[in-house]
Amino acid sequence: MRASGGLLALLLALSAPAALAHKSSDAYLALAVEGERVTGQWDIALRDLEFALGLDADGDGAITWGEVRSRHPDIAQYALARLALAADGAPCPATVTEQLVDRHTDGAYTVLRFAAQCPHAPRELGVRYTLFADLDPQHRGLARIDHEGASRTALFGPESAAQSFALASPGRLAQFGAFFRQGTHHIWIGIDHVLFLVSLLLPAVLVRRYGRWLPVDGFAPAFWDTFKVVTSFTVAHSITLSVAALGLVALPSRLVESAIAASVVLAALNNLRPVVLGARWAVAFGFGLVHGFGFASVLAELGLPRDALVTALVGFNLGVEAGQLAIVAAFLPVAYALRATLFYRRFVLYGGSALIALLAAVWCAERALDLKLIGL
Repeated sequence: MRASGGLLALLLALSAPAALAHKSSDAYLALAVEGERVTGQWDIALRDLEFALGLDADGDGAITWGEVRSRHPDIAQYALARLALAADGAPCPATVTEQLVDRHTDGAYTVLRFAAQCPHAPRELGVRYTLFADLDPQHRGLARIDHEGASRTALFGPESAAQSFALASPGRLAQFGAFFRQGTHHIWIGIDHVLFLVSLLLPAVLVRRYGRWLPVDGFAPAFWDTFKVVTSFTVAHSITLSVAALGLVALPSRLVESAIAASVVLAALNNLRPVVLGARWAVAFGFGLVHGFGFASVLAELGLPRDALVTALVGFNLGVEAGQLAIVAAFLPVAYALRATLFYRRFVLYGGSALIALLAAVWCAERALDLKLIGL
């Protein structure tokens, strides 16, 4: 009963945020420190600013350049009120110097260019980032800080709103650690990636015989099946993550996000009416190639220099892998303990797969057709 309760709690924890899964709200902040002056560029999605400020004046569902331009003062005031810079603790007031509109892979963004004057050249730059903190707890700010030819990155969110950066050249180990943490974080907030993996793990403790699911005889078959699935997924998404982040291949964000949602639907439906059984690792590899493009958008938007990109790829990939292994470590022992129960086969495998397929179908329709079916 304890094992059943634990697995049910885990599934509920995954399905709760899944109901709100969508293209994550990200903004991109680039800071360059030169002596006492900090110049910056802040790319913020218009869809997020529409939710915060109501940019669509005529309510026709399309935000025009004229509507954005008329709200430039409001956008500048709103954004700069949620960004604070400091040199060794002393404030560096910022003013907007230019506002533009640019297009990222997932839509149009306003581009705020600004400058901040510090009382002295900072040895440590403090950044407090609270954009959309009161509206969207899933929003993340992806930042790059440049100083004397060296780059470092940071991820801002509600739990990491204030950070300080020593401007001495960061070591490779520190850069690696930062990207490792980002990789782990992005697998956990990428609920569609998580549910794809869970869909592949659900039948790992079962075997299909006589037209029905039966429990495996021992832990070793379940472990090796899981090992092949997770390894195949990791290798595949690492390939496309590297290729896309290096700029060798670029795909439209809507196509990638729709394909990711479709992969979750198919993986879950395969548990309800199995088509692929013995080669599920091949399914993991094939769809892992698609998921890699989703991870790549995070690194590509940062615009990292090539030397930092190698460190980013290794650290980010290993971080994603660590996040996946944490999921496996939490799921597999409990699933194995419950594999012979009616609860597992009926409620966890069938019920969980049906719920995942339904949610993913909604995401797929939203992403492919640019709809808002569940109020997102």
